[in-house]
This record gives sequence, structure tokens and C-alpha cells, in this order.
Amino acid sequence: MNSVKTVGLLTLLTVLLMYIGRLIGGPSGMMMAFMFAIVMNFVSYWYSDKIVLAMYKAQEIDPSSQPELYEMVERLAKNAGIPTPRLFYIPEEKPNAFATGRNPDHAVVAVTAGILRALNKQELEGVLAHELSHVKNRDILIGSMVATVVSAISMIASMARWASFFGGSRNDRENSGGVLGQLVLMILAPIMAMLIQMAISRTREYMADASGGVISGDPLALASALKKISEASRRVPMMSATPATAHMFIVNNLSGGFSSLFSTHPPMEERVRRLEEQARRA
Repeated sequence: MNSVKTVGLLTLLTVLLMYIGRLIGGPSGMMMAFMFAIVMNFVSYWYSDKIVLAMYKAQEIDPSSQPELYEMVERLAKNAGIPTPRLFYIPEEKPNAFATGRNPDHAVVAVTAGILRALNKQELEGVLAHELSHVKNRDILIGSMVATVVSAISMIASMARWASFFGGSRNDRENSGGVLGQLVLMILAPIMAMLIQMAISRTREYMADASGGVISGDPLALASALKKISEASRRVPMMSATPATAHMFIVNNLSGGFSSLFSTHPPMEERVRRLEEQARRA
């Protein structure tokens, strides 16, 4: 059921991009937006890991420099029944982690400098198990596709705002459906894209928490890690954070303001409650 919901939301996100194309350029603009979505999804499938890692200045971890971390990931990957992913290090003090890549055979798990210092061994295992769950469930491809399309919608809306600011031509205003069309394009479209992104991400996060607790064998350690990361997120900003990739992290990497209102993650209290309930059942 969750997979059907995710496919439906991804389709809705693509339809929204096509609608924006129609507002800008009529039927031909809609077709161009559709082709644009296909090209972007192709690029995100093959190069999503490289794009996201470059955005956060991530560096691959040498196994000899972090042997305990590598042993931990290898053991958890074996528990999950997937190949061991490559490990990357993000030079950020905010504790966080994410997984990316097109499939389990080409997966990447990235951790920040802050998370390696903030968590104990059991808590770090819980976080890594959560990220490996995303890999196993192929959420990493879904997340990369969502990030790509949402970025495109935000970029087009931003271009429309600048065009409106400088007046634009009469044809531009007619193609965008007049004042109402421009309002949808500039304000409502990015909000709708964020809401769809939020719905997809929240569904997948609950699933990753549950299966992460199974892979690590310690749901309470993951619950403890989530509480620590959430608390640190309110105090330590992530300098390279962007709304388009916020859903990829284990905890929302944006702090406060408009972005936190449309958080891509479920309420932390509910995530912790579910993990504690899972531990009681086990």
C-alpha cells in the first residue's frame, strides 16, 4: 500500500511540473516540461549520488582510517541482505546522515562529522541501519527523483517571479494564464511540490525506522539517536542545507522558519513512540 501511495505521489509531482509547463508555454510548454522531467529523472537515476555528494562536499572514507565504522556497516549490510555501500564523510558539525545511489549495488551512505562525535556505538548502528533500510527498500532512488523534480519546480517558479518583477511581455502573461496563472506558478506550485515531497518522505521514514530497528536489533538505540540528533538540529545549523534534499537525511537538516513548517519528516515524538512500541513487542 505504501509503495502504491509513493508511485501516486511521484506521478502527481510530475503532473504538477507539466501543469507549470502549460502555464508558461501552453500545450507545447507542457510537452517540453514532460520531456524535461524524463531527462531529469534519467540524470538523477545515473548521477544522483555524485550530484548530492558534491552539494555537501562529501569525501569518501578510507577503510583504514575508520575500520570500526566500516566493520559496523559491513555487518549491518549483511543483516539487511544487501551489498556493503560506499561510505562518505560530510564536513559539517550538525549530526546527520543520508543514503543515496540508484540501487543497492551502487549505494552510498554519508555521515557528518558531528554524528560521529554525538552518538555512542549502539546509537550510530541504529542510524546506519536506518539508512541501509532506505537502500534495501530502494528509497534512495525515489528520494533522488523527488529532489530533482522539486528542484526543477522551484527553479521555474523562481524564474517566473523574476520575469514578473521585470514586467515580462504580454505574450508571457497570456501564456501563464494571466494573474491567476502567475499566482499558481509563483506561490502555489512550490508549496504543492513541498507538500508532495513531505508526504512521500514521511511514508518512507516510518518504514525505514521500523526496518532499521530490525536490522540493528535495537529499536531503542535508534530512538535515542533520533532524540539526540533532533536536539542538536535545533542548536547547530547545517551550512550547506537545501530544501530540495532535506528529505534525504535521517532528521530534517533545516532549522526553523518556513521550511520547518513544511517538514519532510514525521513528528519526532511519533517516530520515537513507534520505535519504543516496536521494542516492547520484540
